[in-house]
Amino acid sequence: MGSMATTSNKSKLVKKKTENEIPRGKAKSNRPWKTPKTKFATIKKTLPRLTFEKKMELRRGLRAIKERSKEIKDERKQAAIAKHQRQLESAEKRLANEQRAEIVQVIKNPAKLKRMKKKQIRLIEKRDLSKVKVI
Repeated sequence: MGSMATTSNKSKLVKKKTENEIPRGKAKSNRPWKTPKTKFATIKKTLPRLTFEKKMELRRGLRAIKERSKEIKDERKQAAIAKHQRQLESAEKRLANEQRAEIVQVIKNPAKLKRMKKKQIRLIEKRDLSKVKVI
């Protein structure tokens, strides 16, 4: 008996589906998997109006989310600023270490510069000797 009841229910469901559908012939575009378009009004579902309390609760939730996202953005910005600052400091330190490690030779005779070739002159760099140790 139980099996008969289920079969009759299934047949009713099948009938409902077939009543709504219009029999279709072969698609002109030759794409049988495409379904016919339905109007937007059939898709649109209206929701019941929210109560004032629910609206306020949603607003509070959104406000909390916005505040949290703003905090996260600020944290990221602060981290980026700190990283940039560290990079600048390390670059300055590196430059100071390089200058300290340089081997400096003072050219006392300017006539030497006139005798030098262009390539050698290009390699010469001026330094402030008050900041650099002279060996």
